[in-house]
Amino acid sequence: QVQLVESGGVSVQTGGSLRLSCAASGITLRSYHMAWFRQSPGKEREGVAGINRDGSTTYAESVKGRFTISQDNAKNTLYLQMTSLKPEDTAMYYCAAMLAPSTRAPMKAAVDYWGQGTQVTVSS
Repeated sequence: QVQLVESGGVSVQTGGSLRLSCAASGITLRSYHMAWFRQSPGKEREGVAGINRDGSTTYAESVKGRFTISQDNAKNTLYLQMTSLKPEDTAMYYCAAMLAPSTRAPMKAAVDYWGQGTQVTVSS
């Protein structure tokens, strides 16, 4: 059974930093292209950052230079380091395992497995 379990979501102030984690079981992260998505109320779920099997990374324009995606294959864990947080970053953040690589911001259509999400709230 595949499980992706996110953690690390909390409430922070504008300008703060946060690191999200996604612990995987039932799959090996290095066998998949991995990504982070987010969804805020009334909006579509959007791709935030992707890390492909070859180690290449992609980011949505809105987070470039502020967010960094990485993974620790020994721990089978995916991370999202977020800095200079803004109120518009407030959303539920989801970890995802994909069978297709990301060339720009990750696409929902390529997702094979989803995590349950972790809430990030940025207050001004």
